[in-house]
Parts: sequence; C-alpha cells; structure tokens
Amino acid sequence: MFQKKTVLSLILLLYCALIFAQYTDEINSNRPGKSMSSFSVGKTIFQTELGLNYIDEKNDENDFKANAWSSDLELRYGFLFEQLELNAQLNYYNETYNFPGGDGHEAALRRVTLGAKYMIFDPVMNYEEKPNLYSWKANHKFNWRQFIPAVGIYGGLHFNLAKDKFARTGLWKENDMAAKGMLITQNQFGKYTFITNFILDQFPSPRNSFDYILTLTRGFNMRFSGMLEIQGISGENYKDNFIRLGAAYLFQKNMQLDASIGTNLQHAPKIIYGGIGFSWRFEGQYSDFMLRIPKDKNEGKSKMDKKFQKEKDKQKEKKKKRLDAVESGEKTN
Repeated sequence: MFQKKTVLSLILLLYCALIFAQYTDEINSNRPGKSMSSFSVGKTIFQTELGLNYIDEKNDENDFKANAWSSDLELRYGFLFEQLELNAQLNYYNETYNFPGGDGHEAALRRVTLGAKYMIFDPVMNYEEKPNLYSWKANHKFNWRQFIPAVGIYGGLHFNLAKDKFARTGLWKENDMAAKGMLITQNQFGKYTFITNFILDQFPSPRNSFDYILTLTRGFNMRFSGMLEIQGISGENYKDNFIRLGAAYLFQKNMQLDASIGTNLQHAPKIIYGGIGFSWRFEGQYSDFMLRIPKDKNEGKSKMDKKFQKEKDKQKEKKKKRLDAVESGEKTN
C-alpha cells in the first residue's frame, strides 16, 4: 500500500511539473547583472547570453596597473521539467599588466563552469486570487503575498583552465576544479523584480568564499528596463564589494541588448569596468511539449461559491423568461 501511494505521488509530481510552464512570451535573461534568477528558460528552450567587458584595474600600494578585455558566454537549456535548467558558462580573459617587477600579457579561455538550476518553490503555482465582489477597498489593499519569494537552487563545477597564467601571487592560485553552490530567491513587486543569490564559491580551493548578489530591476515600458546591483565577496584571501548599474532593451521578443558599468568599493585594488551584451532565445521545439487543458469555469471554487453561482444563473434565466413573456404580450396586443 505504501509503495502504491509513493508511485502515485511521484506521478502527480511529474504531471504538475509538465503542465506548469515557466516559459514567458519575451526572453528572460540574467543579463546585464551577475545574479541568476529563480526561473528556468522553460522545457526544450535554448538560450545564449553573451557579454564583452573592458576592465581597468589599479593598485597604488604596489604600483600595479592592468587593462583587460573579458568575454562571457552562457548557454542555457530547459531539460526534462519546466523547473530544471542546465547551463554552461565560459570566460575568456585577455589582460595586459605592468608593475615595478616587469610587464606581462596573458590571454586564454580562463574558466568553464557546468551546472544545473532547479526551482523548488513558486508562490504563484496553483494559486488563484479571487476578487472581492463587494469591496473595492479589499481588492486594492496591500498584498503581503508578494513578499513570498520564488526559490531556486544551483550547483556547478568550475574547471579552471588557465589558473597558472593569471596567478599573480601564490595566494591567487586556484585548483584545477572547484564547486559552486547557490540559493536563489526572486520577488515581484509590481514593476520591480528583486533577486538575491547566496553563494558558496570555489570550494574547497584556497580561494573559496561566501558571496552574495542583490539585484533590483525595474521595467520602464514594454522594451526598456533598468538595473541596480550590489555584490559582496568574502573570502579568506580577498574581500570586496561591487556596485553595478545597467539597462536592457528588448528589440524582439527573443532578442535583448544590454549595457552596464560598475566599480568596486575598495581602493587596493581599484577596479572600474563597463560592458555590453546580447541575449538570444531559440524556442522552435517548445510548442511540441505545451499542454492545453480546458479550464472549468467552476474550477477552484468552493461548494458555497458553486451554489451561489447556480442560484445566480437560475435568477438570470427567470428574468429572461419574464422579459420574453412581456415582449410576447406586447406583440399580441
């Protein structure tokens, strides 16, 4: 009996995962910020997000200067369930630096990160807000439910392909491979979206750190949006905080352009950077997996609601019959 219940529960869980879609009409990109949203791209959806950044770094304490071009590519794919996303992140780094000990230049595919994200909770799923037919005030009161976030989890592996090229000191050396874990929350406050990422990064290498990213995005119209982001890094060998400003423009429903600028808050080193990006979504196979379920007008209603609706329908039918009778009598006379 217990096994039958377990199998039935698993079937219902998989069925709900299939009929509940995270797909949106417009592309949903993580750019121009560095945070990751709770939602996946949607089952069978393939999405690419490409960024190019210029970085200026100075450290007056040791007379170090560096200029670099960095390119980030993220590949995202909705796999098996609407809530599950597989992704790969690639970082190419081209740096020129000089300091009293000499000059140098390094360029390489610096890191590849492979991971998966799963949304474990969505407050909107299976929830339908019923309007109050008798009170305008009740329908426009402050909604505390918006403070319940959508929650996702992420796990991935860094493959540090060029750890020796960019190791300026012994403290900066990385392991060949390191893990990354993340807890993600996302709230929608009208035109504002608030995302938090709490990250354990580069574990268990000497550069492991506990980080956070807070991202606030506002949609100004159907095409333009703006972003403010704060990031904190807290490692044994490096601690810093960053602030970023960015904007995105949706010029087609599956294509987005973005731009951003940012800086860190400490002065040793002082880092300033700016970048542009492009996001594109391919949805050619999505319609093959969409399920259309006819909605029952009484679905989700309580017994009292259904009884009230039935009485209301009866009254409408009686009123219609009376009007028909009156019109029929007028024509006879």
